[in-house]
Amino acid sequence: MNNKRSVLVTGATGQQGGAVAHALLSRGHRVKALTRRADSDVARRLASAGAEIVVGDLGDAASIVKAASGVDTMFLMGNSYEAGVEEETRQGIIAADAAKAAGIGHLIYSSVADADKKTGIPHFESKYLVEKHVAGLGIPYTISAPVAFMENFVAPWSIGALGQGTHAFAMPPKRVLQLVALADIGAFVAALVERREEVFGKRFDFAGDELSGEAQAKILSQAIGRPISYQEIPIAVARQQSEDVALMFEWFDKAGYDANIAALRKDFPEVRWHGFADWAREFDWSVLERTPAAR
Repeated sequence: MNNKRSVLVTGATGQQGGAVAHALLSRGHRVKALTRRADSDVARRLASAGAEIVVGDLGDAASIVKAASGVDTMFLMGNSYEAGVEEETRQGIIAADAAKAAGIGHLIYSSVADADKKTGIPHFESKYLVEKHVAGLGIPYTISAPVAFMENFVAPWSIGALGQGTHAFAMPPKRVLQLVALADIGAFVAALVERREEVFGKRFDFAGDELSGEAQAKILSQAIGRPISYQEIPIAVARQQSEDVALMFEWFDKAGYDANIAALRKDFPEVRWHGFADWAREFDWSVLERTPAAR
C-alpha cells in the first residue's frame, strides 16, 4: 500500500474498536490503540499484533490530544452500556473537540444506523448528539453507522440459551432484522480511512445481511450441528432489564434498520461482506462446550 495512514483508534480493547484496529493493521496502516489499561490482556495482544498502545480516557481532553499526536486519522466511538447515555455524549463531545485541537485530518465517528431518524431510543439519540457536534466542528469527518452485530447472538447474555438449543430474541420470529459482522465493521472503517477525501462529510448506514429470527435459527442449526429453535422474548421481560433496550426492540419491530445492502456491496467491494450464514460457518462454535449452561 502506497498510502499508509496513522490512525488513533478509541475503544481499541473492545469488540468494535478491536475489529477496526486489527483491520487497519492487516492493511498495513499504523495504529495507536487508546486504552485506559495498557496492561490488560487485550492491550497486550494488540501490541503483539503491531499496535502502539497509548493510555488515555475519552473524558480527559489532554490525554486525547496527547494520544493524537503524530496521527492523521482518528476513529472515535463511545459505549453507552458502560458509561450511560449522557456520559457517552459528554465524552464523545470532549474527544471530538480534542481531535480538532490536535489537528486530526479525518475524524471517523462510530454512531449507529438510523440514529439520525428520531428513533427515540436513548442510546441512538446519545450518539446522534455527538454526530451533530462532530458535523459542526469544521473538520473533515465521516459517520460510520453499523446496524446490530451478528456477534450479539454469542454475547454473554445470549450464549447460555444458545448452548441449550434456543435462539432467544425480543422480536417476532418472522420479523426481519439487519445485521453486520464485526469483521465487516473493521473492514468498512478501514475503507473509509483509505478513501479519505472521497467520504468527507458523509454518513454511512451499513449492514451485511437481513433475515428473520426463524431464518437465523435455521442457519445456526446448520452451523452448530444440532437443532436450534427460535424463542421470542416478551418485550415486558426485556423492559425489566432495560427501558432503553426495550424501546430499541419495539423500534426494530415497527420500523427497523434500512441500510441498502446491495448498494453497499457494489460501492464497497473491498469489504468482504459476510452474510449471516458466512459468519455462522466461520465462527468457532466450540465456545458452546465451554459455556456452563451448555454442559
